Amino acid sequence: MKTEQIENWGGSFGKEYTDRNKFLNQSMDEFYLKEFGTTRKEMNAEFLGNLDKSARILEIGCNSGNQLIELQKAGFSNLTGVDVNEYAIDVAAKALPKAKILKANIFELPFEDNSFDLVFTSGVLIHISPKDIGAAMKEIHRVAGRYIWGFEYFNEEYFEINYRGISDLLWKADFVKEYLKNVADLKVVKRRKFKFLYNDNVNEMFLLEKPGKS
Repeated sequence: MKTEQIENWGGSFGKEYTDRNKFLNQSMDEFYLKEFGTTRKEMNAEFLGNLDKSARILEIGCNSGNQLIELQKAGFSNLTGVDVNEYAIDVAAKALPKAKILKANIFELPFEDNSFDLVFTSGVLIHISPKDIGAAMKEIHRVAGRYIWGFEYFNEEYFEINYRGISDLLWKADFVKEYLKNVADLKVVKRRKFKFLYNDNVNEMFLLEKPGKS
């Protein structure tokens, strides 16, 4: 499935994003402290502290691999990432030689049902058009064996934001509500909002679980 958003992220626009962010991991804690008053390490520990370190983890939209690097630092060893941008994939593969980094999009994941213990996105659902979000969430649900984890911009209702002069590329929403609407069998394990320190915008981190897996 090809969308306008995939075309943008798969080309030069996505490459420019990777170049702006590929060194972020070197100062990830500093960045999150400045944005939210806490570190990404602390956020991850709060939500994944009880997850076995050998758990099979997939990140969709891994870009240069910053979030997977954080998980690797925390001791997780079975990591896979997918992205639509070949340049980002190359950067991530070099940064994470022990992980599996593949080219794939959120609508057509090259994995069997229930292939991963946890599937996650971080700032990715915000770039999926509202008309396509259901299909994306159903595909995430298909490959997730137990948990779905996310960290995304939050708003009570869908709200479009012009992104670097381009429309139809960024939305904030209540993505937990969207998951529960599109995949009826999910249970909310935990959700927490993180307000930006310098404006009124809010991100939300959430952990969802498939039935019969606890």
